[in-house]
Amino acid sequence: MPRLTLPGYKTKYDNVDLITIRENTEGEYSGLEHQVVKGVVEILKIITRQASLRVAEYAFYYAKNHGRERVSAIHNANIMQKTDGLFLKCCREFAEKYPEIKYEEVVIDNCCMMRPALFDVLVMPNLYGDIISDLCAGLIGGLGLTPSCNIGEGGIALADAVHGSAPDIAGKFVFPGFTYQL
Repeated sequence: MPRLTLPGYKTKYDNVDLITIRENTEGEYSGLEHQVVKGVVEILKIITRQASLRVAEYAFYYAKNHGRERVSAIHNANIMQKTDGLFLKCCREFAEKYPEIKYEEVVIDNCCMMRPALFDVLVMPNLYGDIISDLCAGLIGGLGLTPSCNIGEGGIALADAVHGSAPDIAGKFVFPGFTYQL
């Protein structure tokens, strides 16, 4: 979703204007964890062609229809060659269908160290999307200032507060151990 500098709110970087698009149904968040032996836990990372194509297609569609110039696929295929490799292969398929959109592949570690002005539209698997969207929220003032939207097939969408809402603290300034009524 958009990460945009807000007028009148001073942050470390000016003119942040980037979009994070993440696959939201797979990856390490699939919930497939188990104990191998006592003291050893394992998680399975699920990446499918279908979900990777879906998110890649949406990223390029969004870029084209919103005047964006570049899509950056965020990955860790240097380590996770099969899972992130499949994700990148799907992104490349759509990059070929949208030659007017610049396409690049950025390792997640490098993405976290780059200036936000270098990015336009970022597309990534679920876990990286969770991390990068939070980092980007920090660029513009925090999670409370960022929009979120889960967009499904057939145009079904759910807009919600990033990481949920907190109606019990509405109208209050909350700091650990201290609450001030506004």
